[in-house]
Amino acid sequence: MASSQKTGINRLTFSGLLISLGIIFGDIGTSPLYVFKAIFNKNIIDADLVIGSISCVFWTLTLQTTIKYVLITLNADNKGEGGILSLYSLVKRRAKWLIIPAIIGASTLLADGMITPAITISSAVEGLAIHDPDFPVIPLVIIIITLLFLIQRFGTSIVGRVFGPLMLLWFSTIGLLGFCYIHHAPEVFKALNPYYAIQTIIHYPNALFIIGAIFLCTTGAEALYSDMGHCGKSNIRISWIFVKLALILNYFGQGAWLIGHEGQQIGTTNPFYAIMPDWFVLYGILIATIAAIIASQAMISGSFTLISEAVRLNIWPKVSIRYPSDQKGQLYVPSINLLLYIGCMLIIFVFRESDNMEAAYGLAINLTFISTTILMCFFLLRKHVKTLWVVVFALVYFSLETAFLAGNAVKISHGGWLTLLLAASIFGTMYTWYIARKIKNNYVRFVDIKPYYPIISELSKDKSVPTFASQLVYLTSANNKEEIEAKIMYSIINKKPKRADVYWLVHVDVMDVPHAKDYHVTSLIPGKLIRIDFKLGFREEQKISLLFRKVVEEMVKNGEIDITSQYDTLKKHQIPGDFNFVVLEKVFTKTSDLSWGKRIVMEYYRILKHFSLSEEKGFGLDSSFVTLERVPLNIPNTQHIELHRI
Repeated sequence: MASSQKTGINRLTFSGLLISLGIIFGDIGTSPLYVFKAIFNKNIIDADLVIGSISCVFWTLTLQTTIKYVLITLNADNKGEGGILSLYSLVKRRAKWLIIPAIIGASTLLADGMITPAITISSAVEGLAIHDPDFPVIPLVIIIITLLFLIQRFGTSIVGRVFGPLMLLWFSTIGLLGFCYIHHAPEVFKALNPYYAIQTIIHYPNALFIIGAIFLCTTGAEALYSDMGHCGKSNIRISWIFVKLALILNYFGQGAWLIGHEGQQIGTTNPFYAIMPDWFVLYGILIATIAAIIASQAMISGSFTLISEAVRLNIWPKVSIRYPSDQKGQLYVPSINLLLYIGCMLIIFVFRESDNMEAAYGLAINLTFISTTILMCFFLLRKHVKTLWVVVFALVYFSLETAFLAGNAVKISHGGWLTLLLAASIFGTMYTWYIARKIKNNYVRFVDIKPYYPIISELSKDKSVPTFASQLVYLTSANNKEEIEAKIMYSIINKKPKRADVYWLVHVDVMDVPHAKDYHVTSLIPGKLIRIDFKLGFREEQKISLLFRKVVEEMVKNGEIDITSQYDTLKKHQIPGDFNFVVLEKVFTKTSDLSWGKRIVMEYYRILKHFSLSEEKGFGLDSSFVTLERVPLNIPNTQHIELHRI
């Protein structure tokens, strides 16, 4: 089933190409709105610099987007899915430290999701100032972004159907506009020669600033990989040919306009709108605003998917994840929607104009690119690519992306500090959640379950112990089927003896693949103690209550288990017994025996726990059938206490 779905997704179709335009290329497709404006914002227009900048843009799109992402990285598909966490799932067994670049990449990608709507929509709407310099741009940008985030709760499947045709219109328009203006300065075609790019980088006195601005042309490249599961690599690769052509034509057209205004400063003029005929500017602004909204929507949807993966991979607190429509992959994460909105508003109020936002943009996503390169090197080794080629790949892209990082580092004092601060906050949350879980697991003690078989069998029949539930279910983290947490046995036998007709142990194993829904049943004590192991993909919804019910229904149907209540009256009428889930919440009673570093982690973890879902909600359990027991992980001992009996 999964294989056929994957084949269907990767099939080259017209609808697949159209969907790719609507979902994949929004961010990179709106870059002509601000790239040259960022390069020449403070510079006098110089023909050599224009040619060199266009050459830098062309070869950045070729090396970074076409070769690294479209041709190489798209091969790193995890059962048809892409994205930095999908890539991490493929290589994480090769080295434990790979979690660091994975978290850096994910956190910087989320930080980028905060600034993308602000800069793209601001750049588009600012075109209205051409006709009216006093036009209230910021209030309109705030209204558009607010509405965009408000509609997320209702799902965007209906809007999504028109994204493709609208982006087809966008790319056709910008390509045609650029093509029609190139004849004003045909010498822009010299930019196809990489010599001019190299000369600009080596000899231009403000080269680092230029490099940082050039990087903006490829900031959406990561989305090509992240959203691969929606349309397949074949559709992305073919549609990229059209997208790249449209982008290059537009950049060349803007370059022709800049050469025609050599010796001047562009001031508030945006070359993107300057190449439009006067009668078309208002239509151009409208199309650009729609494209900017689509780009922002794609970034928001991608952030929701990223967080849902992070939750299941245990690098983000358990948060509410909703499915507002029947469309496959359609998610809505209320807490992330609010976080992104607050981040967008913060960026707008701090920077106010897209000119200032450009100074902060690109720094965070640059770190995502470097993280992807690290993980890709391990993926290529895993695929037994010759070491020489892996070394060449690493040298080329670490050199390129380090150079871009140096250029973007110039932006730190100009506003890049804010995006770094946002990314660092997200990284701190992810890393704390991951490490705290590791610390807690070190204190979980497992015991051999076999010695408890006779006790459980006798307890189930012991009429002197009141029935706790007909079917008693525990969630266990024990990977070994012959082991069980000591705390679970303590809960059943010692804390308050719990008699049940059948005891169930449920274990959830998150697989390294995105989509899997498998389970295995082990009858430890026939008819008395049963273990169910769920093997779920990291993109699957963990509704354990429903999944467990489905398994039990199948077992009853197959005659493997009898869940009829043992109460005489209910048994007489063949009424099923009740089910009760017992969730053990593991807590630290003291942190004084931890190192100071781990103590800080656990204190931050306690704060995060207040904002995360409870254990039962996190596993999709119905709270009316759940008993929550708090169990200490480290019980203080009495050996150092001195008492005197009198």
